[in-house]
Amino acid sequence: MAKMLNEGDAVPDVTLSGPGNAPVRLRDLVGDKVLVIYFYPRDDSPGCTVQACSLRDQYQDFTDAGADVVGISSDSAESHEKFVAKHRLPFRLLSDPDGAARKAFGVGTNFLGLLPGRVTFIADRTGTIRYAFDSQMQVRKHVSGALEVVRSLTGQGAAPARPG
Repeated sequence: MAKMLNEGDAVPDVTLSGPGNAPVRLRDLVGDKVLVIYFYPRDDSPGCTVQACSLRDQYQDFTDAGADVVGISSDSAESHEKFVAKHRLPFRLLSDPDGAARKAFGVGTNFLGLLPGRVTFIADRTGTIRYAFDSQMQVRKHVSGALEVVRSLTGQGAAPARPG
């Protein structure tokens, strides 16, 4: 496994399957907005559902601050479509079945190599990584930390979280 990307590294040029199995090139998402890219283990697992729903609940805060959110796991596009519908997720989930994106970003495994890692990256409008947070268990911190970084990058400053 390659070393995990850190601040100053560029978003890798990888193409994944998006909604309807349409190809989505990550580098094409760079430019207009700050990009929140979060890797998670599995659709509908307890921690992943908490994380996705926390992002959903603060999605308007992310978009107001000038960010786009993209989730990536090895689940199929069909699994993602069910997960998105079930939890009313307003952002894209991309499928990485062969682990190419996970490898390119250096996202490893946890718990004796049994569980794909949970890592959140923030890329600025130039495609440069400005934040990387790796924690399997602190699922809500992925969201709060990411929003704080997005606001600092876009000059939004700190603002109170929306009531949930």
